[in-house]
Amino acid sequence: MDLRSIIRDVPDFPQQGILFRDITPVLHDPEALRDSIRQMTDALAGIEFDLVAGPESRGFIFGVPLAYEMNKGFIPVRKAGKLPYKTVARSYDLEYGSATVEIHADAIKPGQRVVIVDDLLATGGTCRALCELIEAQGGIVSGIVFLIELAALGGREKLGDYPVHSILTY
Repeated sequence: MDLRSIIRDVPDFPQQGILFRDITPVLHDPEALRDSIRQMTDALAGIEFDLVAGPESRGFIFGVPLAYEMNKGFIPVRKAGKLPYKTVARSYDLEYGSATVEIHADAIKPGQRVVIVDDLLATGGTCRALCELIEAQGGIVSGIVFLIELAALGGREKLGDYPVHSILTY
């Protein structure tokens, strides 16, 4: 399926000069949603891992069905203060300010292999922080998969040697 033809381009959102790639039409179309999960699953073929981690909120949308399909557990990655149990956190810089991501302190056992799933790779800051958080807990980042990569923003370079798979590249 040609997912690119289903993703909607929204000019000047969230600000003037930005071309936003809207995945909502993919989510509305059951065949497109199923195919996006299938393509992500295919991208992970041959990669050994124990858990899927996905940052809120769109990492949840793709990560949970992928974890289900591949019979793996899921780690919700949340913004600071959103998880109910003891957490570990990693802060990172944004263009204007900073942000923090958290997981439960018991989400990863040392040596467990984790795949990160999200909808979009832009500058790579969130994903890089998540890689560092996983490794600080003794986990191993086995792979990273995105539905969309915005290549001009250089996020892949920020992720260094981690195995990155993108279904669509703009």
